[in-house]
Amino acid sequence: MKALSVSFFKVKRHFAGVATALLVVLFFTSVKAVSYKAPVILPAVQDTSVSSSVKALLANGAAYYYPASLQRFYMQNGYSLAWVKPETVKAHSWEAMLLLDCVIQFGLNHADYHPQELQYDRLHFLTEHFDKATNLEKAAYDIMLTDAMLAFMNNLHYGKLNPNYVAGKVDEGVKGNMRADSALAAALVDKDFMSAAINVQPQSAAYVSLQYHMHLLTGLYTGDCYETSEGDLRKMAVNMERLRWINNDEPYNITINIPSYTLTVHKPDTTYRFKVIVGKPEAPTPTLESAISHFTTAPEWKVPQKIFAKETLPKALKNIDYLENSHYAIYSNSGKYIEPTRGNILAALRNPSGYYARQSSGCDNSLGAIVFRFPNVYDVYLHDTPEQKLFAKTDRAFSHGCIRVENAGKLAGLILQEDGSGNKAPEVYRAMKNYQTKTFTLKKTVPIKVIYLTSEVVDGYVVMYNDIYNLDKRLEMALYNVEQPLTMQ
Repeated sequence: MKALSVSFFKVKRHFAGVATALLVVLFFTSVKAVSYKAPVILPAVQDTSVSSSVKALLANGAAYYYPASLQRFYMQNGYSLAWVKPETVKAHSWEAMLLLDCVIQFGLNHADYHPQELQYDRLHFLTEHFDKATNLEKAAYDIMLTDAMLAFMNNLHYGKLNPNYVAGKVDEGVKGNMRADSALAAALVDKDFMSAAINVQPQSAAYVSLQYHMHLLTGLYTGDCYETSEGDLRKMAVNMERLRWINNDEPYNITINIPSYTLTVHKPDTTYRFKVIVGKPEAPTPTLESAISHFTTAPEWKVPQKIFAKETLPKALKNIDYLENSHYAIYSNSGKYIEPTRGNILAALRNPSGYYARQSSGCDNSLGAIVFRFPNVYDVYLHDTPEQKLFAKTDRAFSHGCIRVENAGKLAGLILQEDGSGNKAPEVYRAMKNYQTKTFTLKKTVPIKVIYLTSEVVDGYVVMYNDIYNLDKRLEMALYNVEQPLTMQ
């Protein structure tokens, strides 16, 4: 891992005011009024009233990113103009344009927000010569600016490439979640439009910290003596995108970051960190969100079919005592115990899908002395391990996909304490020590998130981790629409 040298500044939790102040400074130092000269190609519709022009242009939904949201936005304001108004009338068009100019500070790509259509000189022409411009010209610019702002706010909140909230789903409206058309309408009547517009971002400490440093590196420090490579900036942007996909509303949760090999218990007043071992590149640990419901001491382990076929059976064939020494027992799918003879092992190797193996509890059980259970489609879990020496290594991608945690007993104690059952901790420790199988069911499930962040802020520093599963490259290519990613450099 590496830390950016510029990041010695300690992170605060609320930076919207700072970001807005910088944006305003940029605005008044960069925007200049010039006359508009470029020709404009507009649809061949009759130029009547403004509202009729807006309705006519909205009918061409294919021209916009969020056509359904546009319809809702303009319907609620009577199909009037939201941005293009005479110079004597207060509007937030210049502030909106500035936000779109500064999307890099939010880890976004300026090319995604109609940069060719939204030119400053054209907006100057429309506002300075409002009475001379046609209704179609004004409506066309107004709709494009609205569509760009809807895209910007959706990208800030949901992310641009969220696999659970694709653009079409977001455009139709996500029940119980942010709707950009409503949020934009509310921002337009807010006394601080820019802060209201960017307030749709995630509020998690991880995201706020990373966004603040992106703001510093791409805004405040630009042209200063600090230098940050474009590859590092894109890596930060890639991870800001990932953070937008994660639900972080719970003040108490457990988060496992795969590239940092770290489990963090987040509580309202403090955090606890544990080392973890994750899946090797050929058997990666999946990202997921679930909730721990219970944990079991001295667990019995049903060997995953892939491990059973490729590791357990070949080892047993090589050494007939391997199964007994490792506390394994083989069963047919009907539940019949299979004697560990060479002939039976060869039969199982010929048809491994017809058999399975279980490992009983003990000091060499692959799950160690305790396992934490949470429902997920990948059938992975969090558990102790007898191979404690592996936690001393820096890179800890050794498992078949499940997550091994150091000091698993301490983690169990913290969970019980938060669950109001701290008095049960000594019972857990005894059961672990004596390899007694006991299950402890929680009164309230604990949210658990397995995430993949190759860049985050730790103790005020931006830290970069190795991309162990080589996932940054593909996401960067999609975010920036490039074929040569810089995060690999």
